[in-house]
Amino acid sequence: MLRDEISKLRQSYSHATLDEHQAHANPIEQFEQWFQEAARAEIVEHNAMTLATCVNNMPDARIVLLKSFSNQGFVFFTNYNSAKGRELDINPRAALVFLWKDLERQVRIRGEVQKVPKAVSEEYFNTRPIDSQCGAVASQQSQPIASRDELDAQYAAVLDAHKENGPQMPAHWGGYLLVPNEIEFWQGREGRMHDRLLYRHQNAKWDITRLQP
Repeated sequence: MLRDEISKLRQSYSHATLDEHQAHANPIEQFEQWFQEAARAEIVEHNAMTLATCVNNMPDARIVLLKSFSNQGFVFFTNYNSAKGRELDINPRAALVFLWKDLERQVRIRGEVQKVPKAVSEEYFNTRPIDSQCGAVASQQSQPIASRDELDAQYAAVLDAHKENGPQMPAHWGGYLLVPNEIEFWQGREGRMHDRLLYRHQNAKWDITRLQP
């Protein structure tokens, strides 16, 4: 059976190396370099990342899309009433993970999360296609619904009402900024002797530590 073959799966990593003496002192600059290299490698949705939250000692995770980043942190947008939104209200700490498999790279980020200003959310919302804007209005994200037909009907009604001009951003939708205090860069190496560099923000500066694989 296929599941019996899982333990035999092997992948040798030899694409690149990661040396602390050549890495950027600022992890955001290091992330930007890797992010640009992922774009040049034409990795599909290289801005896709796992967002992990935790409430009542029960972790949760899902894939979301990075929409911007800077020295302040990493920004994504969602429905504030969704499961992740409710979880972040309770525990505003989260982790992000990027996997760029073709480059044998992974980036792990942990930090505090806060909502971005409404004006920032509106600016991004207004750049979205009308169908995506209508989807944000029509969907009560994470809430149960009786059928796909009912969901389609909700969406069609909103789309019909705003087919010429997009809707205004709903109050329950907007962005989050994850302000990192730890960023780890992982580069696959042969023999599972991977390169791992951990940046920690301490005393208003970033310290770099090499971790064993």
